[in-house]
Formats: sequence, structure tokens, C-alpha cells
Amino acid sequence: MVAAEQVLASKYAAIAPLLDERQRRVWLGVEARALGRGGVTVVARATQTSRTTVSKAVRQLEQPDPPAAGRVRRAGAGRPPLTRVDPGLVAALEALVDPVTRGDPQSPLRWTAKSTRQLADAVTAAGHRVSARSVAALLRGLGYSLQASSARPARRSPTRL
Repeated sequence: MVAAEQVLASKYAAIAPLLDERQRRVWLGVEARALGRGGVTVVARATQTSRTTVSKAVRQLEQPDPPAAGRVRRAGAGRPPLTRVDPGLVAALEALVDPVTRGDPQSPLRWTAKSTRQLADAVTAAGHRVSARSVAALLRGLGYSLQASSARPARRSPTRL
């Protein structure tokens, strides 16, 4: 089976960059099924892929469930948005930001001088688990702009010897 592994490894190295995730699984399943008994192990070893992935690929060939057009995965895959998991998160964030919002109320541009790290810590202390990156994304979604620090380092005058 060593020769079969080498052949599979060279075939996989040539074709892998051209395949998306679903196409890669289909190819793995076809090769494993063509080898018969022990094919899952041989394909997994040759391609350095999990045996579980190859086994699932073989099962998917037997029961094809194609995703919607233009998709690699079925709809609904992935982590749900924070706003769906924690509906009170946006309200808690707005309650923190609203008193210190800057900008013209008539202007569509609003900004906050608080850092996303400070806001994330405050919202987490209020019982909502959230990261600074997520706070930044939520604020952008609410129409806020994050104001950069206006403090500039002091210019040093050249020293004379």
C-alpha cells in the first residue's frame, strides 16, 4: 500500500490548490471508495487528512446533499451572531456609549473616545461576554466611528553639543 500512498500523495499535491472545501471532500471520498477496504486509512495517511474527514466524505458520496447554489457549506453553518445569542448586548453597549457620544446629532457620523477594550471590559462586567473586536464591529454597525487618540508625542528639539 506504500506505492498507493505515494501515488495519492502526488495526485493530491497537484490537485489540492485547485479545490474548495467541498470539492476536496468529494475527491477524498472518491479515492477512498475506489481503494475499497482500508481505503479511508490510506487516503487519510497520504493526504495528511483526518480519518474522520475521509469517512464523512465517503458517506457524503452515498447520500449526496448538495448545498445551495454558490455555497460550499449548507446554510446555517458557523457561529450565530452575538446579537442573537445575547439580545441585550446592543442595549448594554449603547447605554455605556450614549452619554459620551460626540458629534453633531444631525450628522450621520457619531464617535466615541472610549477604547473598545474599556467598553468590552465594562460590558463584560455587566454580564455580557464580548471581546474588544466584537465591540468595534457592533459600534460600526450602529453608525459609530472610533476616534483615534489625539495625544501626540512631544517633539524634541535637536540637542546641541
